[in-house]
Amino acid sequence: MTPWTELDVALAHLLAQAQPLTRTEVVPCEAAAGRVLAQAVVSALDVPPADNSAMDGYAVRLADWALPSAGSPLPALPVSQRVAAGEVPQPLQPGTLARIFTGATLPPGADAVQMQELAEPQADGTVRLLSLPRPGEWIRRQGEDIATGATVLPVGRRLSAFDLGLAASVGVPALQVVARPRVAVLCSGNELVAPGAVAPQALPAGQIFNSNRPVLLALLRALGCAVSDLGVAPDDLAQTQALLAEAARDHDLVLASGGMSVGEEDHMKAAVQALGELALWQIAMKPGKPFAFGRLRRGARAGQAWFIGLPGNPVSSSVCSLLLVRPFVLALQGVTGEALAWPAQPLRADFAVPKAGKRREFLRVRRNPQGGLDLFAHQGSGVLTSLAWADGLVDLPAGQTVAPGDAVRYIALSDLG
Repeated sequence: MTPWTELDVALAHLLAQAQPLTRTEVVPCEAAAGRVLAQAVVSALDVPPADNSAMDGYAVRLADWALPSAGSPLPALPVSQRVAAGEVPQPLQPGTLARIFTGATLPPGADAVQMQELAEPQADGTVRLLSLPRPGEWIRRQGEDIATGATVLPVGRRLSAFDLGLAASVGVPALQVVARPRVAVLCSGNELVAPGAVAPQALPAGQIFNSNRPVLLALLRALGCAVSDLGVAPDDLAQTQALLAEAARDHDLVLASGGMSVGEEDHMKAAVQALGELALWQIAMKPGKPFAFGRLRRGARAGQAWFIGLPGNPVSSSVCSLLLVRPFVLALQGVTGEALAWPAQPLRADFAVPKAGKRREFLRVRRNPQGGLDLFAHQGSGVLTSLAWADGLVDLPAGQTVAPGDAVRYIALSDLG
């Protein structure tokens, strides 16, 4: 295995291996946000289902109007009916107006709507328009949003709140979605202490609170995963191997944090190789070099579980999760194409990186009021403050420096959710 796999090569390998899950379930629309659609939504009706008014005003038949001489007011006409949303109108009587409200069905025979601000009710109950509307003005046409038979939502779409509203607009109460990927999360290291286990001031020397666990659990749940928290694996090969074997039995993916380096107390790599295989180990990126990908056998049960090993340093673990774990678990749910990418845009750097690095680097930055990017002062892989402060990452190629004013590739963290 060649060390320091290029990041793009590693991502392509992960996505090529991520065969979409075949398990599906049906969930109510209101519970489907963030899930991935397994069956397309096809409309059984037009939206809107009939021509309707886009304004509060008056429906008119333009053929009834004789244009007055220049400067003369339009004649006042009687109101023959009142049409509110949800009501079925009568045909518009010649020589009359229909009082109509937003969303109400257009009376047959009407061919325009004038807004109420351009109409003057008269004392005798008639209404004079200040101007004539254009043909079709302020009318929403039947099917102009969605036509009968149109595919409203395609298979593989990760559903937004607006998608759920779209499904509801064509009368769909529930959606068939890909089942949640079952992901086991295992942290590694004798030094890790769960927050709350001891008071901060009583934390024993040499130990740290486990910050990777809540980050990974939150990211995976936001990606639609069913997550099992397996706690902390001690720095012991046999116990690590036993925990991985247990996790592989009932999960699609085992995600481990820590133990992936080459020290004498880093047992994760050896444990994975004893239970399966590693296809990738060490990525040419900073932060995040100690990244691993492979598979774990399920013992007596058929099949396998995927394995991803993350670095133990919190920034490295988080950046690898955003750039590699995220697209992999979305691909397991059937998401394809641009939705798996890291959307980037060129923005101005208001900082300098005078020394070129040997690896592709992801710098923690934040947009400033002047439209440029500020760099967090401490870019160490253990400085989790940098991610909490940042709103994005700068994707800096290996061997490249940055001078103030240079255009750099900016990836918004909000686009990696």
